[in-house]
Amino acid sequence: MNQNLFSLIRSRITDPHRLVMETPADREYRYADLLALSARFANVLMDLGLKPGDRVAAQVDKSPEAILLYLGVLRAGGVYLPLNTGYTAGELRYFLGDAEPLLFVCRPDKLDEARAVAGDTGVACVESLGSDADGSLMARTLAAASDFPDMPRSDNDLAAILYTSGTTGRSKGAMLSHANLASNAEVLRNYWQFTADDVLLHALPIYHTHGLFVACNTVFLAGGRMIFLEKFDADRIIRQLPRATSMMGVPTFYTRLLAREDFTRERVAHMRLFTSGSAPLTADTHRAFFQRTGHAILERYGMTETNMSTSNPYDGERRAGTVGFPLPGVELRVMDRESGAPLPTGEIGMIEVRGPNVFQGYWRMPEKTREEFRGDGFFITGDVGFIDERDYVHLVAREKDLIISGGFNVYPKEVEGLIDEQPGVVESAVVGVPHPDFGEAVVAVVVAEPGVEMDERAVLEGLRDRLARYKQPKQVYFVESLPRNTMGKVQKNLLREAYRGSFGG
Repeated sequence: MNQNLFSLIRSRITDPHRLVMETPADREYRYADLLALSARFANVLMDLGLKPGDRVAAQVDKSPEAILLYLGVLRAGGVYLPLNTGYTAGELRYFLGDAEPLLFVCRPDKLDEARAVAGDTGVACVESLGSDADGSLMARTLAAASDFPDMPRSDNDLAAILYTSGTTGRSKGAMLSHANLASNAEVLRNYWQFTADDVLLHALPIYHTHGLFVACNTVFLAGGRMIFLEKFDADRIIRQLPRATSMMGVPTFYTRLLAREDFTRERVAHMRLFTSGSAPLTADTHRAFFQRTGHAILERYGMTETNMSTSNPYDGERRAGTVGFPLPGVELRVMDRESGAPLPTGEIGMIEVRGPNVFQGYWRMPEKTREEFRGDGFFITGDVGFIDERDYVHLVAREKDLIISGGFNVYPKEVEGLIDEQPGVVESAVVGVPHPDFGEAVVAVVVAEPGVEMDERAVLEGLRDRLARYKQPKQVYFVESLPRNTMGKVQKNLLREAYRGSFGG
């Protein structure tokens, strides 16, 4: 039996004439189009020389065609590598050099830059794909055949690689198999009770697990459809809500909606489900949303390496400040990080998970993979939390100072390294502080050389073309020295406390 994820998606298509994706610009795709266009993409990939296991990297704007490309890669037996559209050329060189894709797909206006980066990293093919069904790859696709025999894949064959930055600075490619993605989407479809009648309002990016796998794969397996917004836009969300039954978001989405007077109980009375993830949802936001709408946001917990691991119940109490229970088939435990001993109820420790959702390891990093797995197969998530007396899972912190701003991970060491390279800088420390919109904001604390006059503008200008926008500090402070403990380690907890009120937090 073919374990290709697309074969499972195909098996759930009962009516090819049903809509699967539509945009506010009135572009519509039905399931028959999904079958035909993903086949066309797969045929083009084969013409370019794709072999099973070859990688296809894509840094493209959000569009239905980008999703069809992802499906075409699956069908051809390739491995899909989505890249954040905010990554700079310097960042792309690392990802392309490490993954060694056969093909790099870029935005049409970035074609020259992409060819230069591809030439530096040995990527054989470069094509473009635009958000209006344009670009060189789309032109080739429309001329290709509309049928394709799905490439046979086994459970453990790779379907995707998603890069997740390590706290030591080097990004790691999390290898996700067809079975990882299929099992998680199937569980979420059942647990969140998605059906063919569901219409998901999709406003998430599609270059990470939340918007690409959690949202799209779950809807495909349910035979539902999506209203595909290019990005979160509160005005468009308000206009489209009456046509939807469900919405997946990050906390920032919900705080922005709550700030609007026209976001009312009546406007969402027909909605079935709101979910939140990618960053912690505050209890205040959870309560305010329920008071305004009568809906309790369903918060869940996952990460690139594990897909979704826990969820508050669909039927039952969705407890503010918790991420619910382990999903069916997923085992979760809280352990002492050093000894590996299990901790009793209520004690804070390292969260570890095991199940069919857990990734296959880090791309070309076998030693790192071994470090992050226990001998019994549990993955050490790096997240700190506890399980309460009612078995709800609570997240307390992210290990090693990870910052989550607007749902995106920011690793301080990467930002600090680039600040420290700037003329006149002795050292820097980057921390996350509360922000009313983004959850956390990136703040840099900089020590300048004696006698050197520095300002915030100069520091930010030095980062502008070297880091994605979401990684760049929203505030820069200058101090004579950084606080350290007796071992010489910078005490970032003191910095977070000192600057926590920077944005009213």
